[in-house]
Amino acid sequence: MKQFLEKQFKMSEFHTNVKTELLAGLTTFVTMAYVLATVPNMLGNAGYDRHVTLTAMVLLIILTSCAMALVTNRPFALAPGLGSVGIVASMIANEGIPAPVAAGVIFWSGVLFVLVSYLGLREAVVRVIPASLKHAVSAGIGLFIALIGAKGCGLIVANGNKNNLAFGDLTSPTVIVCALGFIILLIMKTKNVPGGMILTIILTTIIGIPFGVTTLPESIISLPANVGTQFLKVDFLGALDFAYIPFLIALFIPDFFSTFGTVLGVGAKAGYLDKDGNLPGIDKCFQVDAVSTCVGALFGMPSMTTYLESSAGVEAGGKTGLTVIFTSVFFALSLFFAPIALIIPTAATAPVLIYIGINMLGNMRHINFADLTDAFPSFVCVTFTIFANNIANGICTALPVYLIMKLAAGKRKELPPLIYVLVGVCILYFWSICR
Repeated sequence: MKQFLEKQFKMSEFHTNVKTELLAGLTTFVTMAYVLATVPNMLGNAGYDRHVTLTAMVLLIILTSCAMALVTNRPFALAPGLGSVGIVASMIANEGIPAPVAAGVIFWSGVLFVLVSYLGLREAVVRVIPASLKHAVSAGIGLFIALIGAKGCGLIVANGNKNNLAFGDLTSPTVIVCALGFIILLIMKTKNVPGGMILTIILTTIIGIPFGVTTLPESIISLPANVGTQFLKVDFLGALDFAYIPFLIALFIPDFFSTFGTVLGVGAKAGYLDKDGNLPGIDKCFQVDAVSTCVGALFGMPSMTTYLESSAGVEAGGKTGLTVIFTSVFFALSLFFAPIALIIPTAATAPVLIYIGINMLGNMRHINFADLTDAFPSFVCVTFTIFANNIANGICTALPVYLIMKLAAGKRKELPPLIYVLVGVCILYFWSICR
């Protein structure tokens, strides 16, 4: 078995081993486990059957993550993008669009992904984007991950009165447990304790019991639902109505740039990028991601996308596709032991996300701050990823700024022709979300 795994995943080439990949896979699973509750609940509020949605989602996570592992040998796990889940839930609940039509829109956005990916356009886009912005994307994603963790445990909240972000209730049990978990993690990292991240999550979960943050389950075992009731409930032709074009754009462009950002950001963390900030074999990552969206649409599932939480597994030492094979195994177990997986509170995973996010800011050192036409667009990319609460918003804001500044500086020769097309796509994206 060990020889087979070595042949398939080339662990010695990446200086890793089965034990490290196992711990990394478990870390990725634990940091992603919140999707077991959030996605079925979000879609359930739009009329989906929560139990069926949970089963379908887990099966899709297993299928698509294993495909990513076997095709690319990268430690990238896939799951429904929460932004896409929100859009689809809004389409059904707020816009009154039938669920089969919404599934059709998801499918056609996936077809668009496939065409762009297999024609090589996605890879071309990645190569056109300047190295400074690629590093800025990684840093922006880092802050975004940290913000997700801080908001999840209530450390940072939206202050409606002042219309800004602020500290939450610092005396609340979830914030206290998160703070204790963060202290434990810092000690683990300083001492270089093997498996420190997963140990931190386990210890923080235990600490949360007397605080009332960790709720013990009433039962341990749950049985999967029959997903056949949700399979192929898709109105392919109805989704082609011109009225749904803005929704297709709203699904396609964020997933396009979010996948690009996540793959580069996590790839940078894993040390995969070359001297130009490019990820070798990124076209295969895009192709798996694209096909996954189409497959997910057949179950009415919003865009399956590469997950930011994959960075947790990379931080824990995961280097190959074996990491997400193990992640998939744990998700498979969650089909039967979901109550156990769901006891892990956000206060236990928040310290890990905050640490990873802050650590990813190191990529900013590769940006040429002596050149304002490189530095300022990079700053815009990082800040608007946070201010606008979306990776795609940061990228789509930074590209027009980059183009304008290069033209104003008389550096037209540094601009490849495709950059004008990308800026046009960014403008189209902003038009779609302003309608």
